[in-house]
Amino acid sequence: MDWVIVGLASLFAGFVDSIVGGGGLVLVPALFSAFPGAPAATLLGTNKSASVWGTAAAGVQFARRVDLRWRALLPAAALAFGGSLAGAWAVTLVSADFLRKLLPFILLGLLLYTIAKKQLGQHHAPRFTGRAEMAATGAVGVLIGVYDGFFGPGTGSFFIFLFVRWLGYDFLHASASAKVLNVMTNLGALLLFGLKGHVWWHYGLMMAVANIAGSLIGARVALRHGAGFVRGVFMLVVGALILKTGYDAFLR
Repeated sequence: MDWVIVGLASLFAGFVDSIVGGGGLVLVPALFSAFPGAPAATLLGTNKSASVWGTAAAGVQFARRVDLRWRALLPAAALAFGGSLAGAWAVTLVSADFLRKLLPFILLGLLLYTIAKKQLGQHHAPRFTGRAEMAATGAVGVLIGVYDGFFGPGTGSFFIFLFVRWLGYDFLHASASAKVLNVMTNLGALLLFGLKGHVWWHYGLMMAVANIAGSLIGARVALRHGAGFVRGVFMLVVGALILKTGYDAFLR
């Protein structure tokens, strides 16, 4: 029964994550529920072993249909990978409790801003070109990469918001670009978990197949319905993140 539960959770997580990120909202609680006695690091590592493949599959789907700015994204992806490793190392030295309590308020501000700016992310009009774009995209990669390695919840949503608000992308292009960077932050975290033996590879393989299937479905839905649909799902996922992180920080 555990295989069925985490397999279905991974399928749905892949669907959500491929559109706006936030698949961890589905899969991580399912893993903790199915294996209550397992070490937290092992469950988080196993989650990464599945989600990295789903995110990569969604990224390929988006890349085939969306014009991605690879000249800026590839260096940013490398920086995101390095940032994720640095963040994972930092969390071994510094407690993340302060960020746990601050995160719900950051996400609330992000959600309210998105709601207030009704045209935000509806039109694709990149603000930067050339070296300025590489620098801006690289800064996003490093910043959110460190955050993903250090703490993690809402990484995909933060990537998307910064691509929309700062770089001028619409939600569809932002989601597609976020996948490229998110794959690398997931790889950085997975490398650390794997080296420390915190991955159940037998579960991870099955979950990866389910996650890929969900991601392919989600990417096709997003591509079919466009930026407006992605914006709506983005707000729903950020709202769920606010509830989840608020509960974890103040009520758990």
